[in-house]
Amino acid sequence: MLSEFKKHVEFRFPFLKGKNVLVACSGGLDSVVLAHLCQRMGLAVTLAHCNFKLRGAESDGDAEFVRRLGAQLGVEVLHKDFDTKAFASTHRGSVQMAARELRYQWFSELIRDREFDFVLTAHHADDALETFLINLSRGTGMEGLTGIPEVNNEVVRPLLVFSREQIATYAEKQNITWREDSSNADNKYLRNRIRNQIVPHLKALHPTFLQNFKQTQEYLQQSQALIQNHLNEIREGWHVTDDGITQVKISDLEKLNPLPAYLYGLFEPYGFTDFDALKALLKASSGKQVVSKTHTLLKDRAYLLLSKIKNRVEETFLVFEQRDKNDLPIDLRLEIVGAFEKFDDNTVYLDKEKLNFPLVLRKWEKGDYFYPFGMKGKKKLSKFFKDEKMDLISKENQWLLCSDEQIVWVLGRRADERFKVEESTRQIVKITWIA
Repeated sequence: MLSEFKKHVEFRFPFLKGKNVLVACSGGLDSVVLAHLCQRMGLAVTLAHCNFKLRGAESDGDAEFVRRLGAQLGVEVLHKDFDTKAFASTHRGSVQMAARELRYQWFSELIRDREFDFVLTAHHADDALETFLINLSRGTGMEGLTGIPEVNNEVVRPLLVFSREQIATYAEKQNITWREDSSNADNKYLRNRIRNQIVPHLKALHPTFLQNFKQTQEYLQQSQALIQNHLNEIREGWHVTDDGITQVKISDLEKLNPLPAYLYGLFEPYGFTDFDALKALLKASSGKQVVSKTHTLLKDRAYLLLSKIKNRVEETFLVFEQRDKNDLPIDLRLEIVGAFEKFDDNTVYLDKEKLNFPLVLRKWEKGDYFYPFGMKGKKKLSKFFKDEKMDLISKENQWLLCSDEQIVWVLGRRADERFKVEESTRQIVKITWIA
């Protein structure tokens, strides 16, 4: 198996050569064999062991075993204890999901802090089959059937082409010892029931069942690639504005068939998975939106506006007369001028004596009003935004420049009448927003 593994790594993962590699090692058969294989083919290996403290003395025994394994192989061992049950309780999830999240969080920290290039895990062909059956039992689309990826960012799984039987045979021939996890025999867990009760019957159906399954998954992966290429071609036709908002023409979406599948495929990468809500948005009135954890999809007349959620800036910023004192999230330039120069939406001229410095830069809030330049009387900003035909995203991103509690300028749109330059003005402040 060593020669097969070496050829496989050199062919599929040539980028591992000469890199600092972290091998996730539980002490079980699969990860111990992976550690031996990597060390024997000359990779720069460090072992990482997670003690989830779920099996008492047995968990501690696993940790000690991995320490001894590291000494045997002549490689460093990194170790971390976790209070997995407390984490699961706090985050209201299963213990298994908590362990997975804690594990990969730690790996990410090690990659960042210790400058590892990749993390290798010992998932193999039987794991892929079990995952396929779990996803199938819960209901899934193409993505859930295509299996565990060989490479997922910094995580690499070089044993996916090998079966559990191949790994065990190699360990026995090489006199490699490992630790048995007693929880693997507990069929209260879905994966264990599939592994212990269902998979053996499936393998009995055909002598090459697992090999046939791997071939089927390769076909599914190729089909998935074709689908993604098609969806990417559609996305390339979407217009992206200068401020990063993607405009999607609704009439183009409505021509797609089957519509639910297209809506899911096109918007799932942005966190939208409820295609009924997406479909309803196409017929909704302007201003309606659906929100994922990362993005907002807003109906605006004939378009859907897709934008990444930004952390709204709640704090305010002081704007001083002296530019070198300012630490602002946007580029504002103030200067005293003797007369009007150029006019555009990003430049205003104000009467300096009407301003109380430092000015305040902030986002708009409900109830804000101002006196639009060139008009008589005050106007609520919400009404002004509506008249300007601003969508929700633009409203959320709108900056205001204020003097005390009074709005001086709705940046890029309209100045306030109360601060305009008049014949009696002695000093004119020119403010330019370099957007």
